[in-house]
Amino acid sequence: MPEHDALIAGLKARRMELVQDLEKIEDTLDDEPPKDWEDRAAERQGDEVLEAMGQHDLEELRRIDAALARHAAGEYGACVQCGEDIAPARLNAVPDTPFCVKCAAQSGA
Repeated sequence: MPEHDALIAGLKARRMELVQDLEKIEDTLDDEPPKDWEDRAAERQGDEVLEAMGQHDLEELRRIDAALARHAAGEYGACVQCGEDIAPARLNAVPDTPFCVKCAAQSGA
């Protein structure tokens, strides 16, 4: 739908950012570990942070992919639970949301 074009473009742009971030994280995690024990311990802490960031990015990527799939199916902007239109203000705030405000509150999403 034309009223959703800007939101979909934003989702696609954010998806590209996430994919690039995930590639950088993967490359960093694949680096050869340092020989020094203290440096290795410090790097491990950094790796744990990177892994958490990567997990967060993957979850957001899944939500975006689901939203883009709903768009391709002509279902973007409709609540997946009740079928009602999702308010434009909610879509603007959370463009990958599958739920209207009422259903999100009921499901805790």
